[in-house]
Amino acid sequence: MGRIPARPFDLDLDPGRTALIVIDMQRDFLEPGGFGESLGNDVTHLQAIVPATQRLIAGFRSAGLPVIHTRECHQPNLSDCPPAKRLRGAPGLRIGDDGPMGRILIAGEPGAEIVPDLSPIQGELVVDKPGKGAFYATGLGEHLARLGISQLAFAGVTTEVCVQTTMREANDRGFECLIAEDATASYFPDFKKAAIDMMTAQGAIVGWAAPVDAILEALGETSRETAVPLAPEGV
Repeated sequence: MGRIPARPFDLDLDPGRTALIVIDMQRDFLEPGGFGESLGNDVTHLQAIVPATQRLIAGFRSAGLPVIHTRECHQPNLSDCPPAKRLRGAPGLRIGDDGPMGRILIAGEPGAEIVPDLSPIQGELVVDKPGKGAFYATGLGEHLARLGISQLAFAGVTTEVCVQTTMREANDRGFECLIAEDATASYFPDFKKAAIDMMTAQGAIVGWAAPVDAILEALGETSRETAVPLAPEGV
């Protein structure tokens, strides 16, 4: 058991029941020419967290704890993308349209892939999700139940949209949730701060927040304990 100095108060990490979820670190969101930039956003805000996210992933891998990746993307026929979601942004640069990295946010296209520096390794689950939250229309909940997970650490983008939505989904399902403050980002820094403040307010109403170094230190304290075995891909 490792104790993480977190806000609003310290969190005890149970290594046998903890997993990391890395949200939507995809080329379409982080790289020039992708969907994020097509909406007028500065992608350098998201690129800046790649090193910290790398360190966090490496720490979980070293401790033998599950690492789960998500990608927001849709079927090529857009059957899982309602018009209310698709018909936003600049015409010609919407979900399903052709972009510099293939069709925007379409499963199997280059832009929907996770950036190379954070690529999943063999045995790590990758969840393709059609919504903002990673539990909606996916098998994530069932996968976590099979692993016996009760605590979730979160990294990824964007803090106030897909990360926050997934944390709130997880909280409602009974998970203790921790966001890695320097391994998450928004195109709007003020939105990131507000999202984390909202989730940690009122006695961790949604969850806790801590820097990557504090999480890694706690993982180091628990690395000799028995970890949950990694399950094969397949959700």
